[in-house]
Amino acid sequence: MNCKKFNSISLEEVLLSLGHLPTKQNEKEAWYLNPFASESQASFKLDKKINAWYLHSEGIGGNNTDFMKKYLKTSVNEVLEWAQKQNFSFFHQQQQHFKKSEPNYRIDGILNLENPNLKKYLQGRGLTSKIYDHIKEIRFTVGEKKLYAIGFENLSGGFELRNSFYKGSLLKKDISIIDLNNNAMALSNVQDKNIKAVAVFEGFMDALSFIEMQRSFAGDLLVMNSIALLNKSIERLKNYSDINLFLDNDNAGIKCKSQIIKSFSQAKDYSGIYSNHKDLNEFLIHRIKNDVVNKLGKQSEKFPEADELQIRHQETELKNLNGFKRKR
Repeated sequence: MNCKKFNSISLEEVLLSLGHLPTKQNEKEAWYLNPFASESQASFKLDKKINAWYLHSEGIGGNNTDFMKKYLKTSVNEVLEWAQKQNFSFFHQQQQHFKKSEPNYRIDGILNLENPNLKKYLQGRGLTSKIYDHIKEIRFTVGEKKLYAIGFENLSGGFELRNSFYKGSLLKKDISIIDLNNNAMALSNVQDKNIKAVAVFEGFMDALSFIEMQRSFAGDLLVMNSIALLNKSIERLKNYSDINLFLDNDNAGIKCKSQIIKSFSQAKDYSGIYSNHKDLNEFLIHRIKNDVVNKLGKQSEKFPEADELQIRHQETELKNLNGFKRKR
């Protein structure tokens, strides 16, 4: 992905993927509420003809790259890294003469998990049938190609998709909420005021890893599904008094963590538990591999004494989080 390619994508599509819809539009332009701040009257204008934006309330504008730099508060390189991870082809594409296009995919079925290949893929990610209630098997067609994938639903009815060779999304991008009090996906925008605890994840594989490892956490899991939805996630977190962060140990995850802690000083960061790994799922896979090796009576790796003390400390932290315990 480079700037030229990213800027050629319809900004309307980019905004849609971030959960922003126009308040009014015609063939030439669309008006949105300010994506960067709260406002009651739309001041963000999208010129569809030249695929450029202008924010009247601040007197600034530009192309897709300029927009995402401001939206993510980051550099051009990190914007392009973010764009590379998206699957914009699954949204409406910008068309000549402003003709509305039909999506190039269709959903053929939404089922409980049945496919043995998908079950094997999950097993490779360290996940068992314990997490099956929180996912679906999605069968869909792209062009003429029939595909299937694990589907993780969001609050807008869209799905994050994964299988052994594919990573993408269908329909509208949004955050996801899993209510572990009722062991069910909360698909309503009405927040249960009795729920005060929340664990926050960047991707759903980490959330499922948490479910796999925890024993008695009572609260919600908030899955961002994209760092571009950080602002929306922060808005949702206002409903909670006990915020627990399990974000990735990369630049994007560190920035998200900093922004959330800046907004909620009481938020607790648990990324140190898996500090030697990119994310919680990688930590789970590593732990399972070590358990298998130990059962076979082999030593997979020799930790220095300082590392052993750190691991014991991390285990204590896990146990203190509402019964979220590390299995031995």
